[in-house]
Amino acid sequence: MKRVKNKPSVISQGKKNKVSSSTAIDTDNDSISQVTTNEKSESNISTQSLQQRRLDTAASIAEFNFNKKRVRVLSSVEEVPESRGGGVLYWMSRDVRVQDNWAFLYSQRLALKLKLPLLVTFCLLPKFLNATLRQYKFLLGGLKEVERECGELSIPLHLCLGSPQECLPELVNNWKISALVCDFTPLRVPQRWVEEVKGKLSTEVPFIQVDAHNVVPLWAASDKQEYGARTIRGKINSKLGEFLTEFPPVIKHPYNKKIIENHEAIDWNTAEASLQCDRSVDDVEWAQPGYTAACAQLEGFCTKRLRIFNEKRNDPTINALSGLSPWFHFGQISVQRCVLEVMRLKSKYKASVEAFCEEAIVRRELADNFCYYNEHYDSLKGLHAWAAKTLEDHRKDKRTPSYTLAEFEQARTHDDLWNAAQIQLLREGKMHGFLRMYWAKKILEWSATPEVALETAIFLNDKYSLDGIDPNGYVGCMWSIGGVHDQGWAERPIFGKVRYMNYKGCQRKFDVTAFVARYGGKVYKLK
Repeated sequence: MKRVKNKPSVISQGKKNKVSSSTAIDTDNDSISQVTTNEKSESNISTQSLQQRRLDTAASIAEFNFNKKRVRVLSSVEEVPESRGGGVLYWMSRDVRVQDNWAFLYSQRLALKLKLPLLVTFCLLPKFLNATLRQYKFLLGGLKEVERECGELSIPLHLCLGSPQECLPELVNNWKISALVCDFTPLRVPQRWVEEVKGKLSTEVPFIQVDAHNVVPLWAASDKQEYGARTIRGKINSKLGEFLTEFPPVIKHPYNKKIIENHEAIDWNTAEASLQCDRSVDDVEWAQPGYTAACAQLEGFCTKRLRIFNEKRNDPTINALSGLSPWFHFGQISVQRCVLEVMRLKSKYKASVEAFCEEAIVRRELADNFCYYNEHYDSLKGLHAWAAKTLEDHRKDKRTPSYTLAEFEQARTHDDLWNAAQIQLLREGKMHGFLRMYWAKKILEWSATPEVALETAIFLNDKYSLDGIDPNGYVGCMWSIGGVHDQGWAERPIFGKVRYMNYKGCQRKFDVTAFVARYGGKVYKLK
């Protein structure tokens, strides 16, 4: 990291150091103590009780020992010049929430330290990959709650209609922004936005990125692509004592009086009208967007389903899952918060708590690791050599049947279980985790080529799933079709050494007939 000549480095600067002509951005690292959970306490996950936990931790981020390892400086400049007094701007993108958000908290810490205004912006693209109105409505619903909560804290939320690289440099210049803070995401398109914004910013504006999505920041967990869960698990678990802490609260910002007085409310109707996405896929009824709804979902899991999670999580006929993935995907609730609350019940449901933490921390962060360190995370080019070879060896194997994208999309196959799973995706914007594996593997079995299979699985998941266009979705498809994070198995037609799943295996796991009946899966005759 480049240092400013004759001025203390951000990394080495202690609390007693002062800079006369400019102020170093705040990456001071204080010691972190592991959070202590009361395993005997009953689950209480109201928004009020969570806020009290934060207040019990610290009055504000200014009094909290913030870990600088969550932060990386993207710009060459690390100090805030006195000539720019417009405030700290937090560019919210992946993590659409106010509380339990390390990026938001870091932004406020910096603004409080410099006695500057704090502003938040979100850039709403008219179209993003295969996202449909279903996903956009969930996103907008969460943003509306962010606006309300920001308003209560005297922090303005500004909605930009357009791409970040077009909107942000202009905002930074017009508002004389002192420093820009952004979320972290491993996916290529958002990473490109960050690079383009960086290239257009004034060279005197610090640009800082905070990983507020992972419990252990991606760059702290590993500096390379990990082979699988077994190679990253120890690295992550060894750092949980440092990173799995309680959160302080985002507080009412004391330096925003003039800004908030002149701030206009967002016109959400105009925002939705600006969208150029596929409007044929509308929202779902079971999941309401936003932080409050996410807290209710978490409380329902802790009080009703956690006790059977470990035993029944692979049974699609039983409601045993957390169901939190849509809110995780949009960052409307912190995974870290959910882990903290679930861990309070470890003395009662040890196996279930450990299973949840494995999925919520290790498996999710493994997916981020794969997508960040493998530029071909959604292509067969990203497979391990053994998997690429085995699929190539079986490329010419006969596919009977072989379905088109339209037939898959309309759930018109000869397999009533597959059709029922697809109908669940169409109706509810989700699919049970166990069935996602079966669903994707059958797409491989019934597609003309492995490439077509992967494209089909990703397209359908991204179009219909509330948690589509996500590292977990890409890795799930790559695991099912290309053996990513898996090992070679007994060789068979089409799959080669990629793990196989079949209908009879599902019948041994759960009541297939009951699941098919619930969603009306039919059997269509083979062509």
